[in-house]
This record gives sequence, structure tokens and C-alpha cells, in this order.
Amino acid sequence: MITAAGVLAAGGASLALAGTGNAASATHAGHAAAAVAPKASAGLADPHKKEIAMELVSSAENSSLDWKAQYKYIEDIGDGRGYTAGIIGFCSGTGDMLELVQHYTDMEPGNVLAKYLPALERVNGSDSHSGLGSAFVSAWKTAAKDSVFQQAQNDERDSVYFNPAVNQAKSDGLGTLGQFIYYDAIVMHGPGDDPVSFGGIRKTAMKKAKTPAQGGNETTYLNAFLDARKAAMKTEDAHDDTSRVDTEQRVFLKAGNLNLDPPLKWKTYGDSYQILTLP
Repeated sequence: MITAAGVLAAGGASLALAGTGNAASATHAGHAAAAVAPKASAGLADPHKKEIAMELVSSAENSSLDWKAQYKYIEDIGDGRGYTAGIIGFCSGTGDMLELVQHYTDMEPGNVLAKYLPALERVNGSDSHSGLGSAFVSAWKTAAKDSVFQQAQNDERDSVYFNPAVNQAKSDGLGTLGQFIYYDAIVMHGPGDDPVSFGGIRKTAMKKAKTPAQGGNETTYLNAFLDARKAAMKTEDAHDDTSRVDTEQRVFLKAGNLNLDPPLKWKTYGDSYQILTLP
């Protein structure tokens, strides 16, 4: 699995898978508003499109479209971020796993992971397993059966990754595909502002092309963003396979599918996937 801020892919398919002048101006404005209304009102706020986004990310991270089966996932993938776990790859070395377990403990004190909070605090910023190890891995898998822990993972995903990405995309004038492209980037690269984090990638793209909110062309801007993301990915061995950009997101963009409407067919890490209808 690739890490979430820090965030792999096998075959599968989802089938659920107050004068005349003013009046004219008002009419013109009304038409302009109508032209952009569908993009502004839909996007990943639509639960069906959000589900598609979750499945797309899972194909690249978990070799499966079944993202809900990933609550129990945990392993060290050797990327220097310690354990990677859960639905988007929370990492023991990057702080989001610590935040997740703290949130879970706030929701359900005395849970099986609560006793590992001191160890998670100590290993934050490193790849160390000190105070964690096989007992922690086992406890994580036990906790994953708890609906409260599952909700905690959903909450952390939305508050740290999904909502900020979608909100920024909307501010930039992007539709559904652009919102997903931002979300997938923030999951892998994290929400920071350094050159290889989401904020830095966005800044690099904006030097090459204007966002739609700035009067730019959406497709041109998204291509610039994907170019900047690929460059960021290639700076790190763990992310140097750029297929989730090349044979997934770029495929949708080249097809002009800015609304991310099914049927969708793509490849990540050489494996083929499809979503034929709205989930």
C-alpha cells in the first residue's frame, strides 16, 4: 500500500459500481450563472461521486475497489513512514495515525488502541516501531471490527484530506474530476506547503496555468497540476510509479470526463479496473 501523506493496485471490477441595459446584463449574468451552476452544485458532494472517489483511491492504494475492507489493513511498506494502515494509509511516522487513535479514544475511551498513544507520540516523525510491534498490529485489526473505529477513520479522512481538497478545488473553480485529482494528491503527498506536498504541487501548477477561478481553462490547468504532481512523485522512490496519474487520472482528463461520469476504465500499477455505473 502507498501511504496517505506519505500514501498499491490487482485486477477487479465494480459494476455497482432598472432599464433595458440592466435587464440585458441581468439576463447575461443569469446565463453565465446557469452555465457554472452544475459544476458548483454537484462534484464530490454527491455521495455517488464520493463513493467513486473512494474506489479510485483504493484501486491505487489497496489493489481493490472495496475500500471498506481496508479498515483492518496495516503494514510497514518500507517508505520511511513506519506503519501504514487503514482506509487511506494513516502513518505512524507522519502524525495522522496518532491523530486518528486520539480521535478514536475520544469517541470510545479504553479502546484496544488507547494504550499505544504514548508510543505513537514517541515514534511520530520516524519509521520506528518502538512500543508498537506485532501486538499493536493485532490490536489494530481487532479495533477495525469496531464500527466506532471505522467511523473515526472516516472522520479523519474527511477532516484532514477529503474536505480540504474538495473545498480548495471548488475555490479554484474545478469540477468533479478536478476535485478528485486534488483529493488523490493530498492523500499521497499530504496537505503541507513544501514543494512535494499538496500545497507546493498546486503552487507549481499555478505558475504554469491559471485556475478556472482565475479565468483559465480547466483542462489546461489540470494537466499542469498533474505534470507538477508527477514531478513530485519522481523525487521519492516509494512513489516513482506514476501510473495513477498516467493511466488513471490523465485518461479521464484526455477523454474530457470532467464530471467523472461512469463508465470509467483505468489502470493503476499495471492492473485494470472499471466502474460501469454509479455506485
